[in-house]
Amino acid sequence: MKAVLMTAAGNPDVLQLQEVPKPILPLGNTEILVRLVAAGVNPIDTKLRQRGTFYPEQMPAILGCDGAGIVEAVGAGVERFRLGDEVYFCYGGLGAHQGNYAEYTVVDERFVARKPASVSFAEAAAAPLVLITAWEALYERGRLAPGERVLIHAGAGGVGHVAIQLAKLKGAFVCTTVSSQEKANFVKELGADEVIFYQETDFVEAALNWTGGEGVDLAFDTVGGETFHKTFPAVRVYGDIVTILEPKADTVWKAARLRNLRIGLELMLTPMLQGLEESLKHHAEILAQCATWMDEGKLKVRVSHRFPLAEAAQAHQVLESGAMIGKVVLLMSDE
Repeated sequence: MKAVLMTAAGNPDVLQLQEVPKPILPLGNTEILVRLVAAGVNPIDTKLRQRGTFYPEQMPAILGCDGAGIVEAVGAGVERFRLGDEVYFCYGGLGAHQGNYAEYTVVDERFVARKPASVSFAEAAAAPLVLITAWEALYERGRLAPGERVLIHAGAGGVGHVAIQLAKLKGAFVCTTVSSQEKANFVKELGADEVIFYQETDFVEAALNWTGGEGVDLAFDTVGGETFHKTFPAVRVYGDIVTILEPKADTVWKAARLRNLRIGLELMLTPMLQGLEESLKHHAEILAQCATWMDEGKLKVRVSHRFPLAEAAQAHQVLESGAMIGKVVLLMSDE
């Protein structure tokens, strides 16, 4: 089969299309062989390409956590899927288990959900990592409740644009930061109640004005760096802030301590890295619910760029350029 191999850590040129053996489905277990139609490209992919995977002794590596495709074979213990079923999932791509920049992969059926019938394979492949991240950050780390007010940074980004929708589905009010009118129009279409042009306006002041000086109940940081600690004063006393980035060593915690904030750290890769099967099954349950919402027209994932598998390096370049709306996807063939 064709696959994109990461031959070493470095610039996008280390991603090379090569011919590799097609994965073999083990007998007597709960794994399925998936013919991949599309794979999502995420910031974690570019980071691993730059610095090396979590398992540097296992090189070369196939990146790509997100995949969508068609079940081509099933193990003897498989109960939920049959040949021809369309599926999507977030599994592999960290350096140990094969990722999804390939024509085929093997994954346990327990970690897989049925693809939303109403969306393309490209849209399905773009969805898993960002959906699970936003779900865990808002619903589980941040304990978002109906009627609460939430600040979502970078609302037009991959995680941000689905976070807006999940917050609205929970019955929350959303304000979000953007950098352009095009992005402002996009997030308003998704249901954002208040839009902050962070390059022109102090987002803390804007969030406080929006909440009558009290601060938001929950802030969701998808940017990291200084944005994380600069957000503390925008959160109400005894409120929550959740970040998907590791706080820097020089983070200024004083405002968070004075406001008694609850700090949440979200890394949806933890179950894969720690081998937590129950949590990986929970990820599949999240995707199943999100598939229902997508088929009901309540949730959508924006794909901004589609590239053929052979152009994975170009896909990484586009993602790293920033200023993007939505997601980047690789297609194994014309969809």
